Amino acid sequence: MNKAIVLLSGGLDSSTVLYYAKAQGFAPRCLIFDYGQRHRVELKKAAAIARQAGCPYRVVRIRLPWGGSALLDKKIGLPKRKTIDPREIPVTYVPARNIIFLSFAASFAEAVGAAAVFIGANALDYSGYPDCRPEFFRAFQRALDRGLKAGVEGKTIRIYAPLLRKTKAQIIKLGLKLNVPYARTWSCYSGGRRPCGTCESCLLRAKGFEEAGVRDPLG
Repeated sequence: MNKAIVLLSGGLDSSTVLYYAKAQGFAPRCLIFDYGQRHRVELKKAAAIARQAGCPYRVVRIRLPWGGSALLDKKIGLPKRKTIDPREIPVTYVPARNIIFLSFAASFAEAVGAAAVFIGANALDYSGYPDCRPEFFRAFQRALDRGLKAGVEGKTIRIYAPLLRKTKAQIIKLGLKLNVPYARTWSCYSGGRRPCGTCESCLLRAKGFEEAGVRDPLG
């Protein structure tokens, strides 16, 4: 069975991707990042989801001390708005986050002989992050093909972003077919016992469940 590295945040998209990778016959190893984000809830959720899926996981602890995002600096307020314009890059954007995470994942993949890296990025129902767009992944794939020993030797480590062109509703419907435990996931940018319901991530999640015609187990 082919090994794969799955970037797992504990959110709706990454959890769906984990179960998708399993359904495609991969043996996932989950990579969870503790990067100084606002709260620890998503870390606990991610670990619980990996265990429930029967997949080994590693928590990588890094720090981005320069901040630059509302997810790293609690002095920057989380945006609360009723609609999301993907043409605007919000303050929740973390500078170069996917570049950093995918670089770690590629290193991990090359070290353990994995042929694939899965990420739950989405470019339809999303907050406008530039590192969630198809052109970014095409460019990063080219960089891996030229910058890794595996790539030079013709053993390409492929980046898979299977949700990239799906709406949140389509993602949720796929996840339900795969028995993703959405009750265990956490999408909210705020830490707390219940999701805030007003941050960008909560709005996108609510939109997805509403359009999918199913009830959010966290709602």
